[in-house]
Amino acid sequence: MEKIFGEKTLIISGGLGDIGRALALEFARQGAHIGIGDILPENDAAGLLEQIRILEVKAHYRQVDITDPEAVARWVLYVENTLGPPDLIIANAATVTLGGIHDITPAQWARELRVNLDGAFYLAQAATARLLHHGRPGRVVFVGSWAAASVHVHCPSYSVSKAGLRMLCQCMALELAPHQILVNEIAPGYVEAGLSAGIWADNPGLKEVSREKIPIKKIISPQAVAWQAVQLCHPQNEHMTGSTVLMDGGLSLLT
Repeated sequence: MEKIFGEKTLIISGGLGDIGRALALEFARQGAHIGIGDILPENDAAGLLEQIRILEVKAHYRQVDITDPEAVARWVLYVENTLGPPDLIIANAATVTLGGIHDITPAQWARELRVNLDGAFYLAQAATARLLHHGRPGRVVFVGSWAAASVHVHCPSYSVSKAGLRMLCQCMALELAPHQILVNEIAPGYVEAGLSAGIWADNPGLKEVSREKIPIKKIISPQAVAWQAVQLCHPQNEHMTGSTVLMDGGLSLLT
């Protein structure tokens, strides 16, 4: 059976996190070659790379600091030279600091904006520049959050960074539309991944409290986020750009 993304190349930041791994594997199952970046040592990527290569696609890992624009540009060229120009670009790397506005230090505030917003911009900017250079169409997906438009008093820097990411998505979408590069955002609600997964593992009761808050009573899996990203990048998606796919189980409908 022909794969959706046969002969396409995906580049993804934050590829060793829970959502990043799910994204890499799902796109590999659909035939894409996978260029993974993260700040973790190369040994940490060995298991994921093995899983991907079993699917008979190529994959490479690069340790890269997404907040360093020159390092990001080198990474994009590395992926292009080894796997081909990235047609599919997913800015996934993110960090979160829990605390109110008087608890977060200036360094924490700056770090969060640099990773979540600046890093996403550097990757999208560098990778789409290569698409323009080659005259190729493409897809960009920003992994945002429902927190971009819903006040979260316990993580203001995260919410602000994701709100900025949403406007970045719209600005890039308009500018790149004439070049058939579609730019969209996925905005998940409660995902069993990263910090949330760790907190819930230590406090199962808190997980149930969170589940009960969600109108559909379901917590999102990393695989569900990956599936939605595939839909945005699907070749038959020819018209959606500058859009936010809100997948929060109805959380944002609550007042």
